[in-house]
Order: sequence, then structure tokens, then C-alpha cells
Amino acid sequence: METSKVKTFLLQLQELIVERLQQIDGKPFRSDVWTRPEGGGGITRLIEEGNVFERGGVNFSHVMGGNLPASASAHRPELAGRRYEAMGVSLVLHPRNPYSPTVHMNVRFFNAEKPGAEPVWWFGGGMDLTPYYGFEEDAAHFHRTCRKALEPFGADYHPKFKTWCDDYFFLKHRQEPRGVGGIFFDDLNANGFEHCFNLTESVGDHFLPAYVPILERRADLPYGERERDFQAYRRGRYVEFNLVYDRGTLFGLQSGGRTESILMSLPPIVKWRYDWAPEAGTAEAKLYEVFLQPRDWANEHAES
Repeated sequence: METSKVKTFLLQLQELIVERLQQIDGKPFRSDVWTRPEGGGGITRLIEEGNVFERGGVNFSHVMGGNLPASASAHRPELAGRRYEAMGVSLVLHPRNPYSPTVHMNVRFFNAEKPGAEPVWWFGGGMDLTPYYGFEEDAAHFHRTCRKALEPFGADYHPKFKTWCDDYFFLKHRQEPRGVGGIFFDDLNANGFEHCFNLTESVGDHFLPAYVPILERRADLPYGERERDFQAYRRGRYVEFNLVYDRGTLFGLQSGGRTESILMSLPPIVKWRYDWAPEAGTAEAKLYEVFLQPRDWANEHAES
């Protein structure tokens, strides 16, 4: 199994994405190389108070150890006690403009080994979009691009991974989705290593085509304090999901990862209110009525 090939791809993907985002923002990302005492480390690429991004991070990590953390072995108890290595690229971007959606993407590879036993490996990843003020053409474009990333590998992947994303990025305690979804997959090892690696590569390679056109359409729209206030309120949902449910956050913290890098996904300005709901007929209410509902975005809207 060519794990070095996976690592090379991930490092190149991180560099490609950061280079494009720097062009968009006009401000450079800082680079922070870190090591982990138990083994491995990573490269955090971060921007704060940029021209477009209020905060954004594109992280590479490659960690290894002798015992899997509970978040990784909970649903695979047979892996407990194996040596493991995990590597991936994970990004979250929080633009300042409330009309520009927050976005998340990650691609990752996991391998667990034990003497005298076959290695257990899998790929995972996906991307999802979290608008504050939704635009149907943006949601449709994002979902169509996700579908395009998966089409060469089989017609059944997109509907399965789209539903998986809707189910995963769901705040059970709020009974609402985090955003308009996208694709999500984990434990991917069917059809061999090359097939799974190529599919994961394609997901990573389709991130910029999925998100950049949306960002370019929305980044200069005028906004005021009302929009910023609602953005801060809705960002609270993002924080709740990442700290309560997100597997990557839990794995990073439980495996002794670098806390600053793990929590770079949190937005810099957030608000909570007690028992608040938007007024009927407003643009804020439309987010709940139209966009925070499961929809077949890729097929509802024709190509523009």
C-alpha cells in the first residue's frame, strides 16, 4: 500500500488551495509547522482578518501512535490496540461578508496495523456548504460539482454520499441541518486501494471549482449590521456542531493533536440568543424555510 503517495497528494492539495485562496484574498496565509510528541505533526496554514476571509484555515496533518483514541475505535472495537497512522487535509473558511457562505472540506486516510494481521485502512472526506443568506444557484452549483467529482467512480456514490452528508451534519439537539449539505463519506475501502484513493483525490480536486465561483459572486455584495448580526447568530450553530458532534475535532483532541490547529475551524465572532426565531417573511426566515431543508439540489436546477 503506497501511503507515501497519499501524503504527497495531500501536501500538494494543501498548497494548491492556499495559493488560490491567497489570490482571492490578497493577504498571505501564515504557515505554522508543528510536531506531536507521540508521533507525527502537521502544517497549519491560516488567515485572520483578511480582505475576504475573517478566518480561514487549510490544515495538513500526519499523526501516528500505538493506541487508537476512543473516537476512532468506538464504532470499530476490533481496532483497539493497533498502531495507527492518520493523515489528511481539512479546511474551514469563514468569509466576512454574510452573503458569502462558510465552507468545510476534508480528505483523509487512516491505516491501522497489528503484527500477524492484515492492515485495516480506509479513506474518508467530503465537503459541505453553510450559507447565512441562501442563493439557490449557489446551492445547485455546489451540489452539481460534488456530483461531478464522484461520477467517474459509479452512479451510486453521489446519492449515497449526499444523504450521508445530510444525516451527518445535523444538529440533533436543534433538529436542524448545519447548512445545505454536500457530500460526506467514511470507512471507504471497497473496490481496492487505487479506486478509493482516486475517488478521494477527485473530491479534493473539486473543492475549488465547487466553492470559488460562489465566493466570487457574493464577496462584494453590500451588507449592514443586520446581516452581520444574523451571520454571528448562525455561526453559533457551526460552533455547536464542531464541539459536540464532529468526529475530526474529537479525534484530534483525543489523539493529542495540536489544539490551536484543531479549533481553527471556529469562527472569530459568534453570538447566541435565548429562544430566538426570525420574523416571518424576512430573508433570515427564508434560510430556515428554503435552505435548511433536505433537497435534491443537483437535479432541481438546470445548469446555468
